[in-house]
Amino acid sequence: MEAIRVPRLGPGRPRTRPNHRQTYHLRNAVERCFSRLKQWRGLATRYDRTRESCQATVTIASILLWL
Repeated sequence: MEAIRVPRLGPGRPRTRPNHRQTYHLRNAVERCFSRLKQWRGLATRYDRTRESCQATVTIASILLWL
């Protein structure tokens, strides 16, 4: 059997980053919003050819999700 090498803690080893609760909360809200917008078939398949029609679809979807 071969031994498993375990890294040692030392001055060169990076420490864990602190958890920023507010940043995580905002990022999670944005990710959930994108997930719900992707459920719209027109947005998910990109049927809109022009920039204006795509923006209108995103706006309508966002308003309906907000309501």
